Amino acid sequence: MGVPGSSPTSEAADRARMRLGLAIIRVTIGAMFVSVFFENLGKGLYRAAGYAGLIEYYLKMGKAPAAWKAVMALAAHHASMAAPAQEVTEFSLGVLLVLGLFTRPAAAVAFAYLTSLWVSEWGTAWIWELLVPVLASLGLAVGRAGRGWGIDAILARKRPLSPWW
Repeated sequence: MGVPGSSPTSEAADRARMRLGLAIIRVTIGAMFVSVFFENLGKGLYRAAGYAGLIEYYLKMGKAPAAWKAVMALAAHHASMAAPAQEVTEFSLGVLLVLGLFTRPAAAVAFAYLTSLWVSEWGTAWIWELLVPVLASLGLAVGRAGRGWGIDAILARKRPLSPWW
């Protein structure tokens, strides 16, 4: 199945490099989440008032579709629940991705979560600021990034067909 003239040894080396590349992206996206967690914690954005204030800024200055602005307004209205949910989400995704544990579902959630932030920030931030991590997260979910230098690699030895890693 390889390239004509390639050896099983070179194919194994190629697979190892691909796993390393995905691991680097996985750890980078995970570290981004952990870093943002601590940044937002320091800014008070996980408290109801700070969270609601940020969402109000997106509502006023952003160019998200009206339907999405309605969702954001609902989140701002329930900031006492939404702020801690965001806090747990950002920290959990960061840790799971750095460790390479349940990488596929964590990366899929990161993709959906970052996509929602990307849409929320339309008109308030550079368009590529979150789009790159959004697509990197999708690539991590598709590429089974935890199987290279992650805990998922250990779990996959017992259950190689599991969709979780």
